[in-house]
Amino acid sequence: MSAESSSAERSRFPAFYKLSVSDRVRIMHERGWLSSEDYQALVSGEHTLKIHKADKMIENVVGVMGLPVGLGLNFLVNGRDYIVPLVVEEPSIVAALSSAAKVVRGTGGFTVESTEPVLIGQVQVVDVPHLAHAKATLLQRKDELLNLANSLHPQMVARGGGAQDLEVHVHARAEGGDMLVVHLLVDTRDAMGANLVNTMCEGVASLVETMTGGRVFLRILSNLTDRSMVRARCVIPVEHLTGKGFAGEEVRDGIMLANEFASIDPYRAATHNKGIMNGVDAVALATGNDWRAIEAAAHAYAARGGRYTSLTRWYKGEKGELIGELDIPMKVGIVGGPLQSNATVALDLRLLGVKTARELAEVMGAVGLAQNFSALRALVTEGIQQGHMTLHARSVAVAAGATAEIFDTVVERLVESGEIKIWKAQEIVDQVRKESRGVPETTVEHPAVDHRACGHGKIILLGEHAVVYGSHAIAAPVPLAVRAIAQDTTSGGVDMLIPRWGVEYRLHRDPAHRDSFQRSLGIIFDTLELTERSVRIEVFPNVPRAMGLGGSAAMAVAVIRALDQHYKLGLSDEEINALAFRCEEVAHGSASGIDNTVATYGKPLLYKRAAKAGGAPMVQELKLPKRIPLVIGISGKESLTAVTVGKVRTAWQRNPALYDGIFQQIDGLTLQGVEAMQQYDLERLGDLMNICHGLLNALRVSSWEVEELVQIAREHGALGAKLTGGGGGGSIVALCPQNREKVAAAMRDAGYQAMEVDIG
Repeated sequence: MSAESSSAERSRFPAFYKLSVSDRVRIMHERGWLSSEDYQALVSGEHTLKIHKADKMIENVVGVMGLPVGLGLNFLVNGRDYIVPLVVEEPSIVAALSSAAKVVRGTGGFTVESTEPVLIGQVQVVDVPHLAHAKATLLQRKDELLNLANSLHPQMVARGGGAQDLEVHVHARAEGGDMLVVHLLVDTRDAMGANLVNTMCEGVASLVETMTGGRVFLRILSNLTDRSMVRARCVIPVEHLTGKGFAGEEVRDGIMLANEFASIDPYRAATHNKGIMNGVDAVALATGNDWRAIEAAAHAYAARGGRYTSLTRWYKGEKGELIGELDIPMKVGIVGGPLQSNATVALDLRLLGVKTARELAEVMGAVGLAQNFSALRALVTEGIQQGHMTLHARSVAVAAGATAEIFDTVVERLVESGEIKIWKAQEIVDQVRKESRGVPETTVEHPAVDHRACGHGKIILLGEHAVVYGSHAIAAPVPLAVRAIAQDTTSGGVDMLIPRWGVEYRLHRDPAHRDSFQRSLGIIFDTLELTERSVRIEVFPNVPRAMGLGGSAAMAVAVIRALDQHYKLGLSDEEINALAFRCEEVAHGSASGIDNTVATYGKPLLYKRAAKAGGAPMVQELKLPKRIPLVIGISGKESLTAVTVGKVRTAWQRNPALYDGIFQQIDGLTLQGVEAMQQYDLERLGDLMNICHGLLNALRVSSWEVEELVQIAREHGALGAKLTGGGGGGSIVALCPQNREKVAAAMRDAGYQAMEVDIG
């Protein structure tokens, strides 16, 4: 683990883009960026703008259009960490911002200054008989005008804002004569302030006419908010620019040359500044601010000298470092109507954690500079298109029809292939689907997988929970696996990296200092006497985390096998299984041993744990006449087996006779299930599954998501459906010999994931 501060670790999310949406939201909650209420709102979709609220926002509403909400990561601004919500539909912007912010945070982060949040209101006066006299009168009686303006918004004055000053400007008219324009300089504090300033302009109009003898025409705010300025700055040593075959000095000089192009050529400047606004506008939309006004201010400010030019400056510092600066008008707000009418805006502001409008403006300035740096760096190195292969692969995978449950696997294999084409993605999609049905891999080569160790995911068809108390259980592997690779490093320790889960840590050599996540890994390394080695374990989990599909056991087996292969330890499957079981005991408290056994051997089996500690469990491989067609429904709600097992144990301790009776009934169903499977009597097997689910529900290990999935499966023709694994969320398994596609589609239509598998 790096020497960054604990706050920095909170905001650092390795390979966040590889996670599922539910995993991203979960990690944000775990790290304290999301409250429990906001976590539930995101998971359930309750934050989305509803049609009846949209109808109150504008006229003639007929629908609501959605845009993605992404997160800009790694931002360090004025010494504080930020997770930045971004509403944007253009690929690469979020990734580019997060990458740029990571570079800058490694050199101290962004330094941003801002002025007071002042908005200008304009009162246009024409037909003035004596301009000089009128101007002098207005300035002499300035306090009278300001007091009148502030009397219209006393609460703003009480918050430290309000009309602060007044200016008078004279402009020549094309047809002759002059016009006089009064500027009210209004500090609107945390409000965007447009309506407030317009009200003030209206309110002072009559007094201005009296003072000038002229006629007031327009009275309205100006969107050229050059009295509300932000200056963002970053300093990047050249060694932080080295990479992708380019020396740091080359990248620095290229960025400086590209910026010079934008400073002298308005055609280039327009595209250059548009790149800045890619980031700024995305934050404005996410926080409910008027992005059109911000755009207008930025481009008007870029043309303030009579020629449109760059908003940024990139130059070489005294030590050869690259220095970037952005000056931009930035008038934003964090209070007002959009927060009350759009729940997503309020959630985004809570996530961002800004306390004032000035702080929001400063973050947006840093985002604008980061976006500019990222674009220029791409342009002067590999080119703007080359840098986003994975993002392109994700789009291609969607076009090829990759569904949610295989999407990440397809993207990874597509990138590995180097052929980011729809035809290639379709080929990979077909192969992954064949694998999910148990068809051997024949048509697609994946060299990157060959040297990775593997642990199988699993389902429990019958017998979960009761198996902990000595009953039988039927389990089978599913075509989801966790793969791992071990590589020597010079880091001086053991590093664990799980990009898809956002996990990156250094194993502490002292067991007393290991947290819960490190204990399983520590058992492996301590037992194999590898703790003193310098090695990186990278894990590629295709088993969803905490979904009742054996992810923790599969990961333990994969890591053990990766170390076995890398160090040529010669471990037998029995030794791997025994060590994985010890990891499961750490993960789940009272583990049955079934998950690690299936993860190790990868075969359907009947399992019964050992009667005595240290004894051998009963493991019988099940030989089936034909493969059994199933659908796995994944709820998306995480379920910690240790929690559900603990709850059942507490209930059993209160009333052992009652619960022993339930366990015996489940045991009887399981043994009948073996007969039904071996005779391929699927109707009988379905009945047994339904009854078993009822008993598991009686153990209170179900959830409303699980019940909905079970109901969906049965309504669409499944012979049997039940939760699988620990329950409390997680997944269900449905027996579907006839209409598997219909059942899976119905689950997906309800917002869940579904996967068609065959076991046997």
